Order: sequence, then C-alpha cells, then structure tokens
Amino acid sequence: MTSFIHFGSKQIDFHLEYSNRKSLGITVKPDLSVLVKAPMDTSLEKVKEKLMKKAPWIIRQQSFFLYFHPKTPARKYISGETHLYLGRQYRLKIIQNQLESVKLKGKYIEASMIDKTRAEHLVGEWYLQNAKSKFRTIAQPLIDNFKKYNIEPSSIVLRNMPARWGSCTTKGKIILNPELIKAPRGCIEYVIIHELCHLVHHDHTQRFIDLQTKEMKDWEKWKMKLEKLLS
Repeated sequence: MTSFIHFGSKQIDFHLEYSNRKSLGITVKPDLSVLVKAPMDTSLEKVKEKLMKKAPWIIRQQSFFLYFHPKTPARKYISGETHLYLGRQYRLKIIQNQLESVKLKGKYIEASMIDKTRAEHLVGEWYLQNAKSKFRTIAQPLIDNFKKYNIEPSSIVLRNMPARWGSCTTKGKIILNPELIKAPRGCIEYVIIHELCHLVHHDHTQRFIDLQTKEMKDWEKWKMKLEKLLS
C-alpha cells in the first residue's frame, strides 16, 4: 500500500510492505522513493510515527540522491542553441554539407550534414564517442590509485540512465551515464571516485563518506557543481 506523512511543509510519500520480520525497516531508493517494510501486526499509525522520527534522515537521503539525477533540458538541435561539453558552453552551428561530421571549432560545435533532421543523432553520437575516450582517460589513474584497497572494477561501461549519473554492480562493474561528458572533469572524477568507493563500502555509511573525503577532499564542491550545471 502507499501512503504519506507531512514533515513541516514537505510531503513524504512511501510504499508499505508487510512481511514476517521482527523490526520495521526504511529504505530510500536512488529514484527518491521510500520503501517501508514492517512486521505483519504493525499499524499504519505506528509506521507513520516511525517515519516522522526518521523524516530528517529520509530528506537528507533524498537530497543526496537528487544530485545524481540528470536534468539537462531537452534540446532542439538548431543553430545558435547552447550545448555543454566538459563544463564549457558551446553554440551549435548546423552546416549543410555532403559529408557528415561533428567537431569543436572555437566556441562552436560544428555539425555538418545533408539533412538537418539528423542533427540530434549526429551530435549524440559525437558526445558518446567523446565520453568513451575521455572517461577511460580520466578513470584509469583513479582506478590505479584504488588498487591499494585491493579493488578494481571488472569493467567500465556507458549506459543512459534517466535517474543516475553512475552506479556499480555487485560484480564490480561501474556504469557511467554518457551525459556526464557535458560536466567539468572534476564532476566526472567525483562520480567515478564515488563508485570506486562503493567497491570498498557498499552503502553510504560513515566509513564510505570518510573514504570518499580521503580520496577527494573537495567532493562536495563537485557534487554541487554537477547539480547546478546540468539542472
């Protein structure tokens, strides 16, 4: 069942599941949803009472995950439109040409094509290819540094994720959102370091935060920048 509580001016929606367990558990998921698992005989009133006590923690967790939610506005892929690449703004210049290509030239991303309707596809492919090469270059020294903790990702793959900048699997695969190529290098390093830390500590405990701070002292700055830049 689904329900909600009000904490100050904020409404916290939650999904409640009953099971044969002894204690009540609250989980905040990366998509910001709240899952409550409770013993079979727990009243809804008791669940809401517990949620009120945990509300500040729930809001902090939701705020934490919110920084990993890509929010880049939809683009029309027309000349004069502003696009980001590695944290800098470029203007898109559409050029009608027999040969298809996309390249950086000064303050412009020049996209040449016969049919202007292919602009979104061509620019998207250009971003993807640059993400593949840049992420590999940025990640390798960070991976080498984390070998001192006896961990190494099994692979790094790119995948479009509507609600995450990065994630990692239990088998050690790090997944990065190619949209990150639009952010500054420091933001990309932050997301990679964040996922590498998860290979050492699998949840957001204080030990995880301490390790992240040890490996990137100014991670909070890049976390904030990532949220502001691509919002």
